[in-house]
Amino acid sequence: MRAPAVGNLDEADRLKTAALEQLRDHHDRTGIGLILIGMPGIEKRLARYPQLYSRVGFVHHYKPLSVDEQAFVLARHWPHLRLDNTDDYATTEAVAAVTRITNGNFRLTTRLVDQIERILEINQITTVTKEVVEAARENLVIGIM
Repeated sequence: MRAPAVGNLDEADRLKTAALEQLRDHHDRTGIGLILIGMPGIEKRLARYPQLYSRVGFVHHYKPLSVDEQAFVLARHWPHLRLDNTDDYATTEAVAAVTRITNGNFRLTTRLVDQIERILEINQITTVTKEVVEAARENLVIGIM
């Protein structure tokens, strides 16, 4: 027996009522599981639509990553950046800069890493340093830091 498919929907908090109703209908007709990802408070908004909310299995609130979790994520999810060498001072500085800038926010970490990769490629650099991380931060719109 084949397991039902699952779909992820980021920024679900931005959906209008009609779109949420279409998602509910699609779920009912196909049995596809949905993971709705949104800002804190999305569950309160969904609770106003009993037909949709009755299908919610659980709500999970993500906490900011700890320093160790942040280092783990950087080393495992982006191994090509070679940020797993904790004995290297430049690497330690770079990971600390990412952690300071993102404050453990996974989405912001992903955006920052994308920008780091862009800077490395454009400048034909192979090592991520604190300076590269800072340059990446300067090119992101991330609010007041």
